[in-house]
Amino acid sequence: MTLEKTHLKLGFVPLVDTAPLVVAKERGFFAEAGLEVELSREAAWASIRDKVAVGALDGAQMLAPLPLAMTTGASPIQVAMVAGMALNLGGNTITLARGLWERLSALDPDAAQRRPLPAALLKRAIDDDRAAGRPPPVFATVYPFSPHSYELKLWLLSGGIDPERDVRLVVVPPPQMVGHLSAGNVTGFCVGEPWGSAAARLGLGRVVVTSPDIFAGRAEKVFAVTRTWAETHPDTHLAVIEALIAAARWCDDNRAETAELLAQPQYLNTPFDDIAAALLGENGLPADLLTFHRHAANFPWRSQAMWYLAQMQRWGQLPAGTDARATAEAVFRPDLYRLAALRLGLDVPLVDTKTEGEHAGPWILERATRPIPMGPDRLLGGARFDPLAAADAAAITLRQESTP
Repeated sequence: MTLEKTHLKLGFVPLVDTAPLVVAKERGFFAEAGLEVELSREAAWASIRDKVAVGALDGAQMLAPLPLAMTTGASPIQVAMVAGMALNLGGNTITLARGLWERLSALDPDAAQRRPLPAALLKRAIDDDRAAGRPPPVFATVYPFSPHSYELKLWLLSGGIDPERDVRLVVVPPPQMVGHLSAGNVTGFCVGEPWGSAAARLGLGRVVVTSPDIFAGRAEKVFAVTRTWAETHPDTHLAVIEALIAAARWCDDNRAETAELLAQPQYLNTPFDDIAAALLGENGLPADLLTFHRHAANFPWRSQAMWYLAQMQRWGQLPAGTDARATAEAVFRPDLYRLAALRLGLDVPLVDTKTEGEHAGPWILERATRPIPMGPDRLLGGARFDPLAAADAAAITLRQESTP
């Protein structure tokens, strides 16, 4: 095929889950697809949002809810977006400042050692502080429309903590999280790796919850472009997706080498050990914290898009009258993924949605070109999300149970 554009500038934020973009460049997958790609390191998700919207970047790694927010106008900049693939599953950690974790350990040593840490234990400390007239704890996430924000809120709710009343939430760019924790500006954060591992290695904090504890098998980042860019560069878009799928497969099979590539100064500029902890399941992190390709990890499930839209509605972020189903179908594009993956000879799902939260362990997706082994997709507290029960954003409901 003839590519409409071969020189591209793609954005990323320095996180372990930017690995498919880095590997696609460093291991030659972009070049094999006929692309010359410049990777642009951006400090924050707002920068990614703005530069993609105005065309300063051809496309970028994005938080999975971000193109949905941009398309609906929930974001400060409204522009129609397309996400033709997911880049990974999971990868986030909730970290508490060392002093707070030690305080919880004094309250209940056994509960403080549990993973995930019961949020009800944190509630005891918050209630004590309120009774003593002390201010609520401050928690940071990376962006208002982010998996991190929704994960943190769901974990807090599981312990009876009201995220809008009992704590104060702030936004901090991922690379600045450790500095803010060290300075005492925040008492905890939810961020993508390697920043939770970095805080733990420095003795500043303790990782107490990970993404698989809250919503296993959830798309974390996507590769996204504006709808106009996708329509103007259809063959180039498919070439990028093909290269990223091939790179994601390589990441899963070569995790130590992936960590070495990411550690370079132009990418994460972070010690290898911090990155390897997330990729290899070291230093107390689970081995399934990050998945790049296995378990249909790159498939942009519209059911997960609708789950994100449900969270946006739940927290008052979704503009009135938003049609969640139509938005999910316009933004998350499994048809584009299938076309690219089939060109690579890969098996693909034959359905666009599934009930989320049905599987606590491995299972097989039968509705595919060939059966695909899948990983757990459990939700915290045993919740399930059925996208077929939601006709629009106002009809979306999510049964949320508290963990014991």
